[in-house]
Amino acid sequence: MATMIKCPNCSSDFPLEDALNDELKENIEREKQALRKQMLDYKKVKEEELSQKDEQFRRQMQQQETQLREQMEAALRQQNEQVEAAMRKKLTADFEHQMQVLHQNAADNEEKLKEARKKEIAFLQMEKALKEKEAEMELTLQRQLMTEREKLKEQAAREQADRMQVKEQEFQLRTKELEKQIEDQKKLVDEMKRKAEQGSMQMQGEVQELLLEEMLQATFPFDLVSEVGKGVRGADCIQTVRNRYGAEAGKIIYESKRTKDFANDWIEKLKADMRQLGADIAVIVTQAFPKDMDRFGEKDGVYICSFAEVRSVALLLRNGLLKVADVRISGENKGDKMVMLYDYLTGHEFGEQWKAIREGFMSMKLSIQKERDAMERLWKAREKQLEKVLLNAAHIRGSVEGIAGADSVNLNLLDEGDGGDLLME
Repeated sequence: MATMIKCPNCSSDFPLEDALNDELKENIEREKQALRKQMLDYKKVKEEELSQKDEQFRRQMQQQETQLREQMEAALRQQNEQVEAAMRKKLTADFEHQMQVLHQNAADNEEKLKEARKKEIAFLQMEKALKEKEAEMELTLQRQLMTEREKLKEQAAREQADRMQVKEQEFQLRTKELEKQIEDQKKLVDEMKRKAEQGSMQMQGEVQELLLEEMLQATFPFDLVSEVGKGVRGADCIQTVRNRYGAEAGKIIYESKRTKDFANDWIEKLKADMRQLGADIAVIVTQAFPKDMDRFGEKDGVYICSFAEVRSVALLLRNGLLKVADVRISGENKGDKMVMLYDYLTGHEFGEQWKAIREGFMSMKLSIQKERDAMERLWKAREKQLEKVLLNAAHIRGSVEGIAGADSVNLNLLDEGDGGDLLME
């Protein structure tokens, strides 16, 4: 039986269940509309934010990449020009100073040689004078002996023997002194020559580099042999190989070393220089070989040879580049543009640039994946919150249906056109 209550305003009687039903329906309907609107607004805002962030990120990456490339190219050009000018000036001054020192040492040595020759001439003249004087004394003695031979024969013979022995001793002592002086002068001259020829380790290395460049230029006059200044990153010299028509067929870079021990990090450094300069072949001209090599050979993509072998090695490598270039030119019937495109795509420069692009792509992909993981964690948290809302709504629905019945109140949180019901009847 329904419980009747009286209205305090109009004193009318009505069932208590009707009053509760109407108020509860209104409250639930308001909460449902507010919750539906909040969820739709949140979904629309998040979609717009994601779209804006993606577009903004793409524009920023393009701008930063363009600016960074321009700045690096400008800085690199300026630095190369400054370093090359400074090192060229310093190298010229050092070379002139070394030449002056060598000329001065040569002049000093020449003066010492002249003094040694003068002393030797004086010794020879003295020896000649002694011989002449000895001959004169012998002649005088013979004359005296001829007059007193009979009575002073034995005494004269003893005196003559004594005098000859004393003279011989004096002569030997003088000869030894002069020989020692000459030997000391020779040692001094040899020491000065050795120091002049030895020089410093840096001077030896620079001399080998200059000889290498001169040898390559003289052996291959049609190729371009360019020097890399001291302090500039790269090999010591670059040989640009040209065919008989003057067209470039490839590049060979050379690193000159004149040390007692071979360092394995030379190979990795020269390979990095080869990628940076776009060269095809790298060669190390060294006095000391690796432990597992005793003559010309190839190690980890870099050719290693001595200075005596470099002419033959350069000739073989250059012929190989020319043959590869001729084979490449023979396929030009496919069209100039197709050949240029094929050469570029199969060349060393494109491979290194594509590696750089791939590294940038992987970095961007990793960054996007991190952002996606963060957004998925955020969406998972929102989903848990939505499940909590649905659970509370289900509790309310059970309470309402227990009071008013299943058909009396519509408890759908979304309309049918909004993606389905979150709370079905």
